[in-house]
Amino acid sequence: MFDNMTEQEARQQILEMVSQYCDTYHNKKKEFRPGDRISYASRVYDHEEMVNLVDSSLEFWLTSGRYTDEFEKGLSEYLGVKYCALVNSGSSANLVAFMTLTSPLLGDRQVKRGDEIITVAAGFPTTVTPVIQYGAVPVFVDVTIPQYNIDVTKLEEAYSPKTKAVMIAHTLGNPFDLKAVKDFCRKHNLWLVEDNCDALGSRYTIDGNTKFTGTIGDIGTSSFYPPHHMTMGEGGAVYTDNPLLNKIIRSFRDWGRDCVCPSGRDNLCGHRFDRQYGELPLGYDHKYVYSHFGYNLKATDMQAAVGCAQLKKFPSFVERRKHNFARLKAGLAGTEEKLILPEACENSDPSWFGFLITCKEGTDRNKAVQYIEENGIQTRMLFAGNLTKHPCFDQMRGSKEGYRICGDLKNTDRIMKDTFWVGVYPGMTDEMIDYMAGTIKKAVLI
Repeated sequence: MFDNMTEQEARQQILEMVSQYCDTYHNKKKEFRPGDRISYASRVYDHEEMVNLVDSSLEFWLTSGRYTDEFEKGLSEYLGVKYCALVNSGSSANLVAFMTLTSPLLGDRQVKRGDEIITVAAGFPTTVTPVIQYGAVPVFVDVTIPQYNIDVTKLEEAYSPKTKAVMIAHTLGNPFDLKAVKDFCRKHNLWLVEDNCDALGSRYTIDGNTKFTGTIGDIGTSSFYPPHHMTMGEGGAVYTDNPLLNKIIRSFRDWGRDCVCPSGRDNLCGHRFDRQYGELPLGYDHKYVYSHFGYNLKATDMQAAVGCAQLKKFPSFVERRKHNFARLKAGLAGTEEKLILPEACENSDPSWFGFLITCKEGTDRNKAVQYIEENGIQTRMLFAGNLTKHPCFDQMRGSKEGYRICGDLKNTDRIMKDTFWVGVYPGMTDEMIDYMAGTIKKAVLI
């Protein structure tokens, strides 16, 4: 088949066939009919993602390469940050972000074992997991309803001389009160890590300047798992404007090494064999000098190739999420006696990941959810609900060192008992949104 072709011609023919294959067998539009299954999230893609994926596989570089460089550059430009490091998941992104704060290169601001990190229990566990695994102490603060983010009036109460950082997520795309949290961190010289995994594309206006969430704190993280705002299958990113933090981020991601040379390239600094590090002999190969106890958390170039195509579509994804959220909220008008509907944080423009609903007294969440699911609509809880109630905390309960709760977690417990959410992902049509609204109404009004 390829006998009379150059490699480039053969490659081009393969990619054209892949494009045709995708258009023929993937993403066939099907008219929605009431009762058809509506997932809370799904991939939205076309032949561009598949062509990029095969293009990368034909190179067979496999590890991070040119598509990784392109993606890191593209996401940095989109967000308006100086540095971006691609990793293999959002959970890895949170791990790298937190561990970066433990680097001795940070001097007096280094997070050490026993130091405290302010966070919330109403969220996803891997925002907190790195803190516990390292030996720092999470301090859990309650959240507000209907924003579902940290109650900033509790921050000063949560603070202690051991506090070194605040690490919290923007819940389902709704930014937390960044001005209040940022002012608190500035007052006490604390690090701020924004878990932006559910909020990529959200904006917040602070001091008259509108910026993307994830770029206002010291470090931001993203996830590219299939249900998220964009996908590359598995994948995540860590981003910052701070050059020292970027150096540490890349070190922890890349085995903990001191060298900054990317895979397959040597001696960019020109000093690979002429310096002395630690107690190693003079001239020890810099590619094998380790300044941190790191990991290998790189993504593959095939993942990055998919991400590059997704990034081009991403602004339209954000707008569709906003449209779907607004339409669903309008469709649920009249349920206010039964349900608490979500509200955006003041000064924010959310890129909604989902639509959170809290049942008022007299409305049984379990019955409502079962009715909604039986009618073809997928639902989700707000992740852990109250993380401290889960089995992973069994051995820590009663310990004065493992974690601390500031005040009570009244709203967190209510979310655990009364809250659920449905999706607003960009593949949803108006017909699907309207059906969801009608079904939710029936679930709580019957």
